[in-house]
Amino acid sequence: MLILSATNGNNLALARAFAKEAAQQGVTAEVISLPDLHLSLYDSVSTDAGPGLAHLAQALRQHQGLVVCAPEYNGSIPPVVSNAIAWLSVSTEDFRSLFNARPSALASHSGSGGQKVGLAMRQQLSHLGCNVLGREVLANAQKAANPEAIAALVAQLAALEPTFAQMRAAA
Repeated sequence: MLILSATNGNNLALARAFAKEAAQQGVTAEVISLPDLHLSLYDSVSTDAGPGLAHLAQALRQHQGLVVCAPEYNGSIPPVVSNAIAWLSVSTEDFRSLFNARPSALASHSGSGGQKVGLAMRQQLSHLGCNVLGREVLANAQKAANPEAIAALVAQLAALEPTFAQMRAAA
């Protein structure tokens, strides 16, 4: 499974908690910190996002399940996530296949609680064709991420991965 972090702080730690749980369940996981990709800002004029985009697209092709760990930014999605999706949409021939029917989960470590980023991400990923799980992980400075919720989401994604792989093979 691919685990994306929108920050190099608390959400990266949350992403690593998902990866650790995946390993404990025997699931292969890769963590990518979106800020580390150094994607240029998409502006409809630029044509090169940088080498990080190819790495992200390849990771999406390689992995079945997706977890996005992102804080809430002004009641919505962090710009680094929107930027990555914008670049993928204009720079990859198989953009829709990167998301279509992909089992996905959401998590947030956010000062505001993360409910609004969960709603915004759910709407965007669903629009892209992902099958977003109903449960999510929310954490903040006063409330740590629930390890049982992380374990449940990893198990759910792992159970859905074979179905996704079959759908991709049939397409």
